[in-house]
Amino acid sequence: MIMEKFLVGFLILLLIIGLTCGAFVLLNEKNYDNMIEYIDTFKSEAENQLIPQKDESGNWYFTTDEDFKVLHLTDVHITGGVLNAEQDKKAIGAVAAMVTAEDPDLVIITGDISFAIPTTGTINNRYAHEMFIRLMENLGVYWTVTFGNHDDESFNYHRRQAVADMYADEKLERCLFMQSPKDVSGMGNHVINVKNSQGEVTQSLIMIDSHAYIHKGLIGGTIDSIFWNYDCVKQDQVDWYAGVIEQYQSKSSLLFFHIPLVEVKEAYDEYVGNGRVDTENVKWLFGVDGEDKNDEVVFSSRLENQQLFNKVLELGNTKAMFFGHDHLNNFVLDYKGVLFSYGYSIDYSAYSGIDQKGLQRGCAVLTINPDGEFGIENIVHENYYQDKYNSLEEGETVDMTPYYD
Repeated sequence: MIMEKFLVGFLILLLIIGLTCGAFVLLNEKNYDNMIEYIDTFKSEAENQLIPQKDESGNWYFTTDEDFKVLHLTDVHITGGVLNAEQDKKAIGAVAAMVTAEDPDLVIITGDISFAIPTTGTINNRYAHEMFIRLMENLGVYWTVTFGNHDDESFNYHRRQAVADMYADEKLERCLFMQSPKDVSGMGNHVINVKNSQGEVTQSLIMIDSHAYIHKGLIGGTIDSIFWNYDCVKQDQVDWYAGVIEQYQSKSSLLFFHIPLVEVKEAYDEYVGNGRVDTENVKWLFGVDGEDKNDEVVFSSRLENQQLFNKVLELGNTKAMFFGHDHLNNFVLDYKGVLFSYGYSIDYSAYSGIDQKGLQRGCAVLTINPDGEFGIENIVHENYYQDKYNSLEEGETVDMTPYYD
């Protein structure tokens, strides 16, 4: 009798779970349709755009003898879930407002475009990625992405390759994302060059996949996401990067990825350990170090013996690296002659109550000079809550004090 009651109770529980999941599937599909209607209210206002072409190796390049403008966005965190529909609308509106106002030659988004977790009402990351792709194509600018740790969580429906396939779709007219070369780890390692009218490569913009978590699979990935055990750029990617530098002989190059290198943490810790005074290796340039989780500020990879930064120093070509991941950091450091630059985040959903805070939200505007020179004067950080970004969703108001007081 007890066993029968247990089985009946268990079956009823399964039925309730099934009905609840089915209801959320229907609600999320309806929410997706509504969000697409909203996204389609944004139309291109881009004018006099540079038109990219492909070189003999199949890589994109722009040609100009003038300044080239890049807009760096990061950590958009669109959930695609019905429970976070209002936050998603704000994130979409923020991206649209800043892209429209800045009218860049190229937009580069360094990961965590999606944030499909159970508490948002869905684990189907397709919703978020398709919404974002639709938005960027509607805005009419050329753009590309690198992926972050949240773009394909271990419990998401779509794996990293499937996500990469969405961005590599040849039907997209403005997306310059490319699949990684064969036998190179990660998704979307690619380069976009800027050339002058004489055909010289003045700047190589290099996108690198910094991967997600150290362990693979549902359990390992989930545990790593809780304890922030992040992965890193692999040796074959470092070799590919060196090959790009050798191939194009650009006057200089910039790197874009999601998870900060271990050297970012080393540089920050050295600066703070010296009483927040510059050292021989580290110069604090500007920005905010707003993270404060378990007394950590920079959440870099947990792995040691990484070789990307050593190769950057050896080759001497890369002037700056741009990344995101730590939503409340937007500082810029000079470490051993290379600029480490966080971007402003967009996030309205990933941090509890972050939609009510505005100090950390915005973009970075990068100006590439015709001669290929690039320094701190070429990086401008812009907070979202200023008059020139006048498309704030429904008169949005926020608290401009730090997230962690």
